[in-house]
Amino acid sequence: MNEQFVHGGNVYETPPGKDTWIDFSANINPLGLPQRIRQTLVDNIEAIVHYPDPTGAELKQAIAKRYDILWEEIVLGNGAAELLYVFFHTFHPKKVLLPVPSFSEYERSARSAGLCVEYLFLSPEKNFSLVWEEIFARLPQVDCLVLGNPNNPTGELLSCESIENLLREAEKYSVWILVDESFIDFREDAACYTVGGLTKKYPKLVILHSLTKFYAIPGLRLGFGIMRPAIVQKMDMGKDPWNVNLLAQKAGVAALSDQAYRQDTWREILQETGFLLSELKQFSTLCVYMPTVNFLFMDLFHTGFLAADFTEQMKQRGILIRDCSNYPGLEATYIRIAVRTHAENEKLIEAFKNILGDK
Repeated sequence: MNEQFVHGGNVYETPPGKDTWIDFSANINPLGLPQRIRQTLVDNIEAIVHYPDPTGAELKQAIAKRYDILWEEIVLGNGAAELLYVFFHTFHPKKVLLPVPSFSEYERSARSAGLCVEYLFLSPEKNFSLVWEEIFARLPQVDCLVLGNPNNPTGELLSCESIENLLREAEKYSVWILVDESFIDFREDAACYTVGGLTKKYPKLVILHSLTKFYAIPGLRLGFGIMRPAIVQKMDMGKDPWNVNLLAQKAGVAALSDQAYRQDTWREILQETGFLLSELKQFSTLCVYMPTVNFLFMDLFHTGFLAADFTEQMKQRGILIRDCSNYPGLEATYIRIAVRTHAENEKLIEAFKNILGDK
């Protein structure tokens, strides 16, 4: 794979002197696979002799109920990333604007459809926050804008009000707005930030949502999009009718009914994010950005380490972290870590101490 589009660490490599890696490079729920999903997979294993439901009716009903949307507004994906590819290959917006740094699949999927990708570089002096005046100035020149909310890897969280202001402005120029809400479930107050209810008002709004991260099923793959029913119909025509396998559909239904798992996750993420932030702030040479979900973004510049070297040092200790130097718009000193269990987080901090010296 092109180095520009490489994601986190490779858990399939053999760790040095360890049985398994401690993986802080992928932002997956530290609670792991919910028992309800585990049992559902066992209960339905014999059913894989059948094709999956091409309409995904049961799963769509569960999504509609959980997120208070209409099932006609839902398109199912083999992960949220698949829907990026389907969208760009179906609608072909000629110029795509990406505020960067951001998730590399935005660019990769757009380029796979032969589209022109333009960057809007976010400033470290402004904590990589969006400057709305700069975005509004670019809207007349582009056909599509992609935003992560929260953004990966910076963690910036946008208010519904600010996104709706953007939607009103974009409507003047008939610009598509894609909002990726793949991490928003990690916030208990997600309802205050999601724009899932605005598709009825703005015809060129497309929202992408991952279920693999929150429910710890990245190897199973599951996501969905929220958009106008007419757009859903075109998206469905542009993808494999069986793109979401039977076990993934069943797992999604089980996951969305598991309120206890969601509550446990919110409590764990709040507690462990606070722990990691407090500990990492003790390293005077480390610049740690304020987290909003289940990962932390930081700059190693004053430590004297490049991200590649620091990542290698962590690998020698059996720990994978995300080297962010291949993100457009970032220097070679940025890294990202996921929030893991308390025991794993303690091991991470101990490794930081070993590499950077005592606090």
